[in-house]
Amino acid sequence: MGTVRHFKAEQWESRLRRVFDRIDDYLEDRYGDRYPLHPSRPLRGATASRSQDGLFNVGASFSAGYGSQLGPGYVVEVRLVTLSSVPWHVRERIEEEVAALLRRELPRAFPDRHIRVDRDGAVYKVYGDLRL
Repeated sequence: MGTVRHFKAEQWESRLRRVFDRIDDYLEDRYGDRYPLHPSRPLRGATASRSQDGLFNVGASFSAGYGSQLGPGYVVEVRLVTLSSVPWHVRERIEEEVAALLRRELPRAFPDRHIRVDRDGAVYKVYGDLRL
């Protein structure tokens, strides 16, 4: 038997997913030809999900915030799907760009909310008014 999720939670995460899809498109346009894809990874646009193809998989997973200075929120995940070594400063720059894009896009996607994006230790976190 599958898990039943609240309708409003599904709506919330669908809106958030669309934000991450736009960011994925931006990253693919900007960096997609700089590193070879993992051999088992489909080319960009080859699947119905941006998280399943192309160089990038950008998204977030919910964290209850235990041990966090920012509390509960979504931990931002930026994955480059390549066997090549990507220098830490390039990864850092990409993560900073993602955070800046989130700061721009989240108010558009959730105009009735005060949502922030900040560093929480080693990761970026989306937090604030996350009510359903």
